[in-house]
Amino acid sequence: MGFDAKYRSLVRAALIIGVALLLPQSATACRLALALGLDASASVDSDEHSLMRAGLANALTSPVVMTALFDSAAPVAIFVYEWSGRRQQQVLVDWTILDTPTTLTAVAAEIVAAPRGDDEFPTALGYALGFGATQLAAAPACDFYTLDISGDGENNEGFQPSHAFAHFPFDGVTVNGLAIGGAAVDIVEYYQREILRGPGAFIEQARDYQDFEAAMLRKLERELRPMMLGGL
Repeated sequence: MGFDAKYRSLVRAALIIGVALLLPQSATACRLALALGLDASASVDSDEHSLMRAGLANALTSPVVMTALFDSAAPVAIFVYEWSGRRQQQVLVDWTILDTPTTLTAVAAEIVAAPRGDDEFPTALGYALGFGATQLAAAPACDFYTLDISGDGENNEGFQPSHAFAHFPFDGVTVNGLAIGGAAVDIVEYYQREILRGPGAFIEQARDYQDFEAAMLRKLERELRPMMLGGL
């Protein structure tokens, strides 16, 4: 192929790419894949566990969060799991596209109704992060990917969060945290140092499990707001 032919091929390819970029995005494209990991380790008693499950379900179905979810044409995909020990991760909600309020209500009901798994294992935060990253790698194709980790203590089992970040697929993933309590350790400072990752990553704090629902609502609204504006 001569130079002119190669040049024409390059120009043609550039024109095709340019036209594709100018076309409107599909209204059904997923704008955010959101994986939520909830602490179910031995430090979380049954009452606290129930408050956390109900708090997440109520936050998801609150008017503020529902507005943020459905004011954009492009939906959000959600995945929810609980974590404790090295190999104790339980899926509560597999990847689901939140395309209607009915679907969201069903997801909230699943979160509340799913039986609790193991409750006697320690806090393996590194494994929880690795599991979340692996699930995000299998998520529907979306514009953005976020992993949320909620917990009330430091890693005390297995490899550290830094190891997870080095060995699991975190490219393009933002990791936010919801730190619960903080009486025994400075959990907020620990989460800021060990958990946050990616542009715009942040920590939300719940004073205790009674405050979890309000903290989760604030966190979801903050995470979904830029997605909502981007879809207008």
